[in-house]
Amino acid sequence: MALINEQFLKLPGNYLFSDIARKVNAFKASHPGAGVISLGIGDVTRPLPQAVREAMHSAVDEMGDAATFRGYGPEQGYPFLTEAIIKNDYAPRGVSLDTDEVFVSDGAKSDTGNIGDILHRENRVGLTDPVYPVYIDSNVMGGRAGAPVDGRWNRIVYIPCTEANGFVPEIPSGRIDVLYLCYPNNPTGASITKEVLKKWVDYALANRVLILYDAAYEAYIRHPELPHSIYEIEGARETAIEFRSFSKTAGFTGVRCGYTVIPKELNGYTPEGKEVSYNSLWNRRQCTKFNGTSYITQRGAEAIYSPEGAAQVKETIEYYMGNAEIMREGLASTGLNVYGGEDAPYLWVKTPAGVSSWQFFEQMLQGAHVVGTPGVGFGPSGEGYIRLTAFGTRENSIEAIDRICRWLQ
Repeated sequence: MALINEQFLKLPGNYLFSDIARKVNAFKASHPGAGVISLGIGDVTRPLPQAVREAMHSAVDEMGDAATFRGYGPEQGYPFLTEAIIKNDYAPRGVSLDTDEVFVSDGAKSDTGNIGDILHRENRVGLTDPVYPVYIDSNVMGGRAGAPVDGRWNRIVYIPCTEANGFVPEIPSGRIDVLYLCYPNNPTGASITKEVLKKWVDYALANRVLILYDAAYEAYIRHPELPHSIYEIEGARETAIEFRSFSKTAGFTGVRCGYTVIPKELNGYTPEGKEVSYNSLWNRRQCTKFNGTSYITQRGAEAIYSPEGAAQVKETIEYYMGNAEIMREGLASTGLNVYGGEDAPYLWVKTPAGVSSWQFFEQMLQGAHVVGTPGVGFGPSGEGYIRLTAFGTRENSIEAIDRICRWLQ
Protein backbone atom coordinates (compact mmCIF):
# COMPACT_ATOMS: atom_id res chain seq x y z
CA MET A 1 0.00 0.00 0.00
CA ALA A 2 1.49 3.34 -1.08
CA LEU A 3 1.05 6.02 1.59
CA ILE A 4 0.67 9.73 0.91
CA ASN A 5 2.33 12.68 2.60
CA GLU A 6 -0.53 13.35 4.99
CA GLN A 7 0.73 16.87 5.68
CA PHE A 8 -0.94 17.90 2.41
CA LEU A 9 -4.32 17.02 3.94
CA LYS A 10 -3.81 19.77 6.51
CA LEU A 11 -3.67 22.46 3.85
CA PRO A 12 -6.75 24.61 3.19
CA GLY A 13 -8.88 23.24 0.38
CA ASN A 14 -7.88 26.03 -2.00
CA TYR A 15 -4.93 28.32 -2.52
CA LEU A 16 -5.89 31.95 -1.72
CA PHE A 17 -5.74 33.10 -5.32
CA SER A 18 -7.78 30.12 -6.48
CA ASP A 19 -10.56 31.21 -4.13
CA ILE A 20 -10.42 34.72 -5.54
CA ALA A 21 -10.52 33.44 -9.13
CA ARG A 22 -13.55 31.28 -8.35
CA LYS A 23 -15.48 34.21 -6.86
CA VAL A 24 -14.51 36.57 -9.68
CA ASN A 25 -15.45 34.06 -12.39
CA ALA A 26 -18.83 33.52 -10.77
CA PHE A 27 -19.40 37.29 -10.72
CA LYS A 28 -18.37 37.65 -14.37
CA ALA A 29 -20.72 34.86 -15.38
CA SER A 30 -23.68 36.60 -13.75
CA HIS A 31 -22.57 40.11 -14.83
CA PRO A 32 -21.11 39.65 -18.35
CA GLY A 33 -21.02 43.37 -19.09
CA ALA A 34 -19.37 44.49 -15.86
CA GLY A 35 -15.86 44.94 -17.27
CA VAL A 36 -14.11 43.72 -14.13
CA ILE A 37 -10.64 45.15 -13.48
CA SER A 38 -8.23 43.10 -11.39
CA LEU A 39 -5.80 44.72 -8.98
CA GLY A 40 -5.52 41.45 -7.10
CA ILE A 41 -2.97 38.89 -8.25
CA GLY A 42 0.44 40.45 -8.74
CA ASP A 43 0.96 39.53 -12.37
CA VAL A 44 2.61 42.06 -14.64
CA THR A 45 1.19 43.63 -17.80
CA ARG A 46 4.19 45.30 -19.47
CA PRO A 47 5.87 43.23 -22.23
CA LEU A 48 9.38 41.87 -22.04
CA PRO A 49 12.01 44.57 -22.66
CA GLN A 50 13.25 44.82 -26.24
CA ALA A 51 16.80 43.88 -25.19
CA VAL A 52 15.49 40.70 -23.57
CA ARG A 53 13.46 39.74 -26.62
CA GLU A 54 16.42 40.26 -28.93
CA ALA A 55 18.69 38.18 -26.70
CA MET A 56 16.17 35.36 -26.55
CA HIS A 57 15.67 35.40 -30.34
CA SER A 58 19.43 35.18 -30.77
CA ALA A 59 19.57 32.28 -28.31
CA VAL A 60 16.82 30.46 -30.22
CA ASP A 61 18.90 30.84 -33.38
CA GLU A 62 21.89 29.35 -31.55
CA MET A 63 19.78 26.39 -30.49
CA GLY A 64 18.78 25.86 -34.11
CA ASP A 65 22.35 25.53 -35.33
CA ALA A 66 24.30 22.32 -34.69
CA ALA A 67 27.50 24.33 -34.20
CA THR A 68 26.05 26.39 -31.34
CA PHE A 69 23.34 24.06 -30.01
CA ARG A 70 23.39 23.43 -26.25
CA GLY A 71 21.93 20.49 -24.34
CA TYR A 72 21.84 20.18 -20.59
CA GLY A 73 23.27 23.25 -18.88
CA PRO A 74 24.69 23.60 -15.37
CA GLU A 75 21.98 23.15 -12.73
CA GLN A 76 23.35 26.19 -10.88
CA GLY A 77 23.13 28.52 -13.89
CA TYR A 78 25.46 29.54 -16.71
CA PRO A 79 28.50 31.57 -15.61
CA PHE A 80 27.59 34.38 -18.01
CA LEU A 81 24.45 35.05 -15.94
CA THR A 82 25.84 34.46 -12.45
CA GLU A 83 28.75 36.77 -13.25
CA ALA A 84 26.36 39.46 -14.53
CA ILE A 85 24.24 39.12 -11.37
CA ILE A 86 27.25 39.60 -9.09
CA LYS A 87 28.67 42.49 -11.14
CA ASN A 88 25.40 44.43 -11.35
CA ASP A 89 23.23 43.48 -8.36
CA TYR A 90 25.84 43.10 -5.63
CA ALA A 91 29.23 44.62 -6.40
CA PRO A 92 27.86 48.20 -6.63
CA ARG A 93 26.53 47.77 -3.08
CA GLY A 94 29.84 46.59 -1.70
CA VAL A 95 28.85 42.91 -1.59
CA SER A 96 31.37 40.33 -2.81
CA LEU A 97 30.12 36.95 -4.01
CA ASP A 98 31.58 33.98 -5.83
CA THR A 99 29.72 32.50 -8.79
CA ASP A 100 29.19 29.23 -6.92
CA GLU A 101 27.21 31.14 -4.28
CA VAL A 102 24.54 32.12 -6.85
CA PHE A 103 21.98 29.55 -7.99
CA VAL A 104 19.82 30.45 -10.99
CA SER A 105 16.31 28.98 -10.89
CA ASP A 106 12.84 29.29 -12.37
CA GLY A 107 11.78 31.89 -9.82
CA ALA A 108 11.70 32.99 -6.19
CA LYS A 109 8.39 31.24 -5.51
CA SER A 110 9.94 27.88 -6.37
CA ASP A 111 13.04 28.48 -4.29
CA THR A 112 11.28 29.85 -1.20
CA GLY A 113 9.00 26.83 -1.33
CA ASN A 114 11.74 24.28 -2.06
CA ILE A 115 14.30 25.55 0.45
CA GLY A 116 12.51 23.46 3.08
CA ASP A 117 13.97 20.35 1.44
CA ILE A 118 17.28 21.03 3.23
CA LEU A 119 15.72 22.00 6.59
CA HIS A 120 14.88 19.65 9.47
CA ARG A 121 11.17 19.22 10.17
CA GLU A 122 11.68 20.03 13.86
CA ASN A 123 12.83 23.56 13.14
CA ARG A 124 10.72 26.24 14.80
CA VAL A 125 9.69 28.64 12.02
CA GLY A 126 9.05 32.35 12.55
CA LEU A 127 6.88 34.22 10.05
CA THR A 128 5.97 37.86 9.81
CA ASP A 129 2.19 38.22 9.79
CA PRO A 130 0.67 38.99 7.28
CA VAL A 131 2.85 36.97 4.94
CA TYR A 132 3.13 35.49 1.43
CA PRO A 133 1.07 32.24 1.64
CA VAL A 134 3.78 30.07 0.05
CA TYR A 135 5.95 30.43 3.15
CA ILE A 136 3.28 28.89 5.36
CA ASP A 137 1.95 26.27 2.94
CA SER A 138 5.41 24.91 2.11
CA ASN A 139 6.14 24.49 5.82
CA VAL A 140 2.83 22.70 6.27
CA MET A 141 3.88 20.33 3.49
CA GLY A 142 7.25 19.85 5.21
CA GLY A 143 5.69 18.97 8.56
CA ARG A 144 6.99 22.04 10.42
CA ALA A 145 3.72 23.92 10.92
CA GLY A 146 1.90 21.62 13.35
CA ALA A 147 -1.87 21.81 13.32
CA PRO A 148 -4.32 24.66 12.58
CA VAL A 149 -5.83 26.16 15.73
CA ASP A 150 -8.16 29.18 15.52
CA GLY A 151 -6.73 30.32 12.19
CA ARG A 152 -3.07 29.80 13.15
CA TRP A 153 -0.62 26.92 12.94
CA ASN A 154 0.41 25.91 16.42
CA ARG A 155 4.11 25.31 15.66
CA ILE A 156 4.57 28.53 13.68
CA VAL A 157 5.72 31.63 15.56
CA TYR A 158 3.67 34.55 14.21
CA ILE A 159 5.38 37.94 14.35
CA PRO A 160 2.69 40.61 13.88
CA CYS A 161 3.31 43.45 11.42
CA THR A 162 0.54 45.93 12.11
CA GLU A 163 -0.35 49.58 11.79
CA ALA A 164 0.88 50.05 15.37
CA ASN A 165 4.47 48.97 14.60
CA GLY A 166 4.61 50.41 11.09
CA PHE A 167 4.32 46.91 9.60
CA VAL A 168 7.90 46.17 10.69
CA PRO A 169 8.38 43.03 12.84
CA GLU A 170 9.73 43.08 16.36
CA ILE A 171 12.09 40.40 17.63
CA PRO A 172 10.05 37.65 19.33
CA SER A 173 10.62 36.50 22.89
CA GLY A 174 10.24 32.79 22.11
CA ARG A 175 12.68 30.49 20.30
CA ILE A 176 12.77 30.33 16.53
CA ASP A 177 15.24 28.50 14.28
CA VAL A 178 14.22 29.77 10.84
CA LEU A 179 12.91 33.25 10.05
CA TYR A 180 11.27 34.49 6.86
CA LEU A 181 11.66 38.19 6.03
CA CYS A 182 10.38 39.83 2.83
CA TYR A 183 11.37 43.45 2.12
CA PRO A 184 10.07 45.45 0.40
CA ASN A 185 7.14 43.53 1.78
CA ASN A 186 4.44 41.58 0.07
CA PRO A 187 1.61 42.19 0.97
CA THR A 188 1.95 45.38 3.08
CA GLY A 189 4.32 47.32 0.82
CA ALA A 190 6.41 48.24 3.87
CA SER A 191 10.19 48.71 3.72
CA ILE A 192 12.91 48.03 6.28
CA THR A 193 15.84 50.23 7.31
CA LYS A 194 19.44 49.09 7.68
CA GLU A 195 19.22 49.77 11.41
CA VAL A 196 16.24 47.45 11.87
CA LEU A 197 17.69 44.80 9.57
CA LYS A 198 20.97 44.89 11.53
CA LYS A 199 19.03 44.10 14.73
CA TRP A 200 17.63 41.00 13.05
CA VAL A 201 21.02 39.92 11.73
CA ASP A 202 22.60 40.40 15.16
CA TYR A 203 19.75 38.44 16.75
CA ALA A 204 20.15 35.65 14.21
CA LEU A 205 23.91 35.45 14.77
CA ALA A 206 23.49 35.33 18.54
CA ASN A 207 20.79 32.64 18.39
CA ARG A 208 21.99 30.61 15.37
CA VAL A 209 18.81 31.48 13.43
CA LEU A 210 18.65 31.04 9.66
CA ILE A 211 17.12 34.07 7.90
CA LEU A 212 15.35 33.41 4.60
CA TYR A 213 15.33 36.86 3.01
CA ASP A 214 12.97 37.39 0.08
CA ALA A 215 14.18 40.45 -1.86
CA ALA A 216 12.03 39.90 -4.94
CA TYR A 217 10.92 43.56 -4.95
CA GLU A 218 14.22 45.29 -4.14
CA ALA A 219 14.31 47.01 -7.55
CA TYR A 220 11.27 49.05 -6.50
CA ILE A 221 13.05 50.75 -3.59
CA ARG A 222 13.07 54.53 -4.04
CA HIS A 223 14.65 55.79 -0.82
CA PRO A 224 18.46 55.58 -1.23
CA GLU A 225 19.14 54.81 2.43
CA LEU A 226 17.18 51.54 2.37
CA PRO A 227 19.05 48.23 1.89
CA HIS A 228 18.51 46.29 -1.33
CA SER A 229 20.22 43.17 -0.01
CA ILE A 230 20.57 41.67 3.44
CA TYR A 231 24.25 41.19 2.65
CA GLU A 232 24.72 44.93 2.98
CA ILE A 233 24.53 44.19 6.72
CA GLU A 234 27.73 43.01 8.41
CA GLY A 235 27.52 39.37 9.45
CA ALA A 236 24.60 38.48 7.17
CA ARG A 237 26.70 36.10 5.09
CA GLU A 238 26.87 33.84 8.14
CA THR A 239 23.15 33.77 8.78
CA ALA A 240 21.06 34.51 5.65
CA ILE A 241 19.91 33.06 2.34
CA GLU A 242 18.61 35.63 -0.16
CA PHE A 243 16.04 35.10 -2.91
CA ARG A 244 15.69 37.31 -5.99
CA SER A 245 13.39 37.30 -9.03
CA PHE A 246 13.22 38.76 -12.53
CA SER A 247 9.43 38.31 -12.61
CA LYS A 248 8.24 41.70 -11.38
CA THR A 249 11.23 43.71 -12.58
CA ALA A 250 11.69 42.49 -16.16
CA GLY A 251 8.31 40.90 -16.88
CA PHE A 252 9.47 37.30 -16.43
CA THR A 253 6.29 36.00 -14.78
CA GLY A 254 5.58 33.92 -17.88
CA VAL A 255 9.23 33.22 -18.72
CA ARG A 256 10.35 32.13 -15.22
CA CYS A 257 13.77 33.06 -13.91
CA GLY A 258 15.20 34.07 -10.56
CA TYR A 259 18.09 33.18 -8.32
CA THR A 260 19.07 32.31 -4.77
CA VAL A 261 22.26 33.34 -2.99
CA ILE A 262 23.77 31.04 -0.36
CA PRO A 263 27.18 32.13 0.98
CA LYS A 264 29.66 29.32 1.56
CA GLU A 265 30.30 30.30 5.17
CA LEU A 266 26.61 29.87 6.05
CA ASN A 267 26.22 26.68 8.08
CA GLY A 268 23.37 24.68 9.54
CA TYR A 269 23.53 21.93 12.12
CA THR A 270 22.71 18.27 12.49
CA PRO A 271 20.73 17.21 15.60
CA GLU A 272 24.10 16.20 17.06
CA GLY A 273 25.51 19.70 16.53
CA LYS A 274 27.75 19.07 13.53
CA GLU A 275 28.08 22.04 11.18
CA VAL A 276 27.07 21.53 7.55
CA SER A 277 27.26 23.99 4.64
CA TYR A 278 23.84 25.10 3.37
CA ASN A 279 25.51 25.93 0.06
CA SER A 280 26.60 22.33 -0.44
CA LEU A 281 23.19 20.98 0.62
CA TRP A 282 21.33 23.24 -1.80
CA ASN A 283 23.75 22.42 -4.57
CA ARG A 284 23.10 18.72 -3.97
CA ARG A 285 19.35 19.31 -3.92
CA GLN A 286 19.42 21.25 -7.19
CA CYS A 287 21.61 18.71 -8.94
CA THR A 288 19.15 15.97 -7.99
CA LYS A 289 15.76 17.66 -8.41
CA PHE A 290 16.33 20.52 -10.86
CA ASN A 291 17.67 20.39 -14.41
CA GLY A 292 18.49 24.05 -14.68
CA THR A 293 16.80 27.09 -16.20
CA SER A 294 16.79 27.05 -20.00
CA TYR A 295 19.68 28.58 -21.94
CA ILE A 296 17.25 30.81 -23.85
CA THR A 297 15.76 32.16 -20.64
CA GLN A 298 19.15 32.82 -19.08
CA ARG A 299 20.34 34.73 -22.15
CA GLY A 300 17.21 36.85 -21.80
CA ALA A 301 17.96 37.45 -18.13
CA GLU A 302 21.55 38.38 -18.91
CA ALA A 303 20.28 41.06 -21.31
CA ILE A 304 18.57 43.05 -18.57
CA TYR A 305 22.05 43.98 -17.34
CA SER A 306 23.08 45.49 -20.67
CA PRO A 307 22.86 49.32 -20.85
CA GLU A 308 19.80 49.05 -23.09
CA GLY A 309 18.19 46.36 -20.97
CA ALA A 310 18.80 48.20 -17.70
CA ALA A 311 17.22 51.37 -19.12
CA GLN A 312 14.19 49.44 -20.38
CA VAL A 313 13.72 47.66 -17.03
CA LYS A 314 13.98 50.99 -15.21
CA GLU A 315 11.29 52.40 -17.49
CA THR A 316 9.00 49.47 -16.68
CA ILE A 317 9.52 49.87 -12.94
CA GLU A 318 8.83 53.62 -13.15
CA TYR A 319 5.63 52.84 -15.05
CA TYR A 320 4.33 50.57 -12.28
CA MET A 321 5.39 52.98 -9.54
CA GLY A 322 3.58 55.72 -11.42
CA ASN A 323 0.47 53.54 -11.18
CA ALA A 324 1.12 53.12 -7.46
CA GLU A 325 1.31 56.89 -6.91
CA ILE A 326 -1.95 57.49 -8.79
CA MET A 327 -3.67 54.73 -6.85
CA ARG A 328 -2.33 55.84 -3.46
CA GLU A 329 -3.36 59.46 -3.95
CA GLY A 330 -6.80 58.54 -5.29
CA LEU A 331 -7.60 56.14 -2.46
CA ALA A 332 -6.30 58.53 0.20
CA SER A 333 -8.64 61.23 -1.14
CA THR A 334 -11.59 59.05 -0.07
CA GLY A 335 -10.41 59.05 3.55
CA LEU A 336 -9.10 55.47 3.51
CA ASN A 337 -5.80 54.75 5.26
CA VAL A 338 -3.37 53.60 2.56
CA TYR A 339 0.09 52.14 3.16
CA GLY A 340 2.85 51.01 0.82
CA GLY A 341 3.19 52.04 -2.81
CA GLU A 342 6.35 54.09 -2.17
CA ASP A 343 9.13 51.49 -2.18
CA ALA A 344 6.99 48.57 -3.37
CA PRO A 345 4.34 47.94 -6.05
CA TYR A 346 1.73 46.98 -3.44
CA LEU A 347 -0.82 49.10 -1.60
CA TRP A 348 -2.17 47.91 1.75
CA VAL A 349 -5.55 49.53 2.26
CA LYS A 350 -7.37 49.56 5.59
CA THR A 351 -11.04 48.72 5.20
CA PRO A 352 -13.70 50.94 6.78
CA ALA A 353 -14.36 50.23 10.45
CA GLY A 354 -16.30 47.02 11.04
CA VAL A 355 -15.85 45.72 7.49
CA SER A 356 -13.86 42.50 7.17
CA SER A 357 -11.35 41.81 4.41
CA TRP A 358 -13.62 39.40 2.54
CA GLN A 359 -16.66 41.66 3.02
CA PHE A 360 -14.77 44.58 1.48
CA PHE A 361 -13.56 42.32 -1.34
CA GLU A 362 -17.16 41.32 -2.13
CA GLN A 363 -18.49 44.87 -1.80
CA MET A 364 -15.78 46.33 -4.03
CA LEU A 365 -16.35 43.63 -6.64
CA GLN A 366 -20.12 44.18 -6.59
CA GLY A 367 -20.04 47.97 -6.31
CA ALA A 368 -16.97 49.01 -8.32
CA HIS A 369 -16.27 45.87 -10.36
CA VAL A 370 -12.70 45.91 -9.10
CA VAL A 371 -10.78 42.95 -7.64
CA GLY A 372 -8.33 43.13 -4.74
CA THR A 373 -6.86 40.51 -2.42
CA PRO A 374 -8.40 40.13 1.06
CA GLY A 375 -5.72 40.88 3.64
CA VAL A 376 -6.77 38.05 5.96
CA GLY A 377 -5.70 35.63 3.23
CA PHE A 378 -2.12 36.56 4.14
CA GLY A 379 -2.57 35.81 7.85
CA PRO A 380 -4.52 36.84 10.96
CA SER A 381 -2.92 40.30 11.17
CA GLY A 382 -4.13 41.00 7.64
CA GLU A 383 -7.76 41.08 8.73
CA GLY A 384 -9.29 44.47 8.04
CA TYR A 385 -7.09 45.19 5.01
CA ILE A 386 -7.12 44.58 1.28
CA ARG A 387 -4.07 44.42 -0.99
CA LEU A 388 -4.02 46.16 -4.36
CA THR A 389 -1.24 45.84 -6.92
CA ALA A 390 0.18 48.46 -9.28
CA PHE A 391 0.98 45.95 -12.03
CA GLY A 392 -2.01 46.80 -14.22
CA THR A 393 -2.01 49.03 -17.26
CA ARG A 394 -2.06 52.78 -16.63
CA GLU A 395 -5.54 53.01 -18.13
CA ASN A 396 -6.93 50.22 -15.95
CA SER A 397 -5.24 51.57 -12.83
CA ILE A 398 -6.80 55.00 -13.34
CA GLU A 399 -10.21 53.55 -14.21
CA ALA A 400 -10.17 51.19 -11.24
CA ILE A 401 -9.37 53.93 -8.74
CA ASP A 402 -11.99 56.22 -10.29
CA ARG A 403 -14.57 53.45 -9.88
CA ILE A 404 -13.58 52.81 -6.28
CA CYS A 405 -13.69 56.54 -5.46
CA ARG A 406 -17.15 56.94 -7.02
CA TRP A 407 -18.38 53.82 -5.24
CA LEU A 408 -17.11 54.92 -1.83
CA GLN A 409 -18.43 58.44 -2.20
